This record gives sequence, structure tokens and C-alpha cells, in this order.
Amino acid sequence: MTRAELIEQLAFTHPELTLKDIELTVRTILDKMSLSLVEGGRAEIRGFGSFNLNHHPLRKGRNPKTGTSVIIPAKYVPHFRPGKELRERVNGEPISMPKAATS
Repeated sequence: MTRAELIEQLAFTHPELTLKDIELTVRTILDKMSLSLVEGGRAEIRGFGSFNLNHHPLRKGRNPKTGTSVIIPAKYVPHFRPGKELRERVNGEPISMPKAATS
């Protein structure tokens, strides 16, 4: 699903909201999640999953075309880890509901 498809689906299921409001909301959420990663943090949506950064250190690689050695600089790569509820839905397992607090 693309961002445009998400906005379209939300507009269809929530006709009381304007398309501009939906676009602004989706853009704001994604921008805040991106900003959190840029600042070295993580972004988590309970039941869906979390995004964090994996560090890939400097390493020596090889150009497959010429065979010469090249230095690959260190970098951070975004990584997604699905939440338990998402994994269960994808695998067709019954979704476990959280236990109610006892008084």
C-alpha cells in the first residue's frame, strides 16, 4: 500500500474528514517517525511494529565488474521489526487479546 492508497482508503472509511485533513495527518505521522529516526531514536506503533536504526560499520568490498577493492563507508540503515499482533495476523493465527486488569 502506498501513501496515496492509504489516504484514499482513510477518506473512503471516514467520509466526515476532509481529504486535506487526512493528507496532513498521514504526512505529519510519517514525518515525525522519520525525524525520530534521524535523531537516532526509534518509532513504535503498538500492535504494528517498530522502526529503529542498524549500524553498518566501515568495511572493505569488491567491485564485481572490475574486481578492485573499494571501501564501503559506515552507515545507518532503517530496520522494521513487526509487532506480535501483526505477525499473528500475517500468519493467520488467532490474535491474543491482552488480559484484563483484575481489581
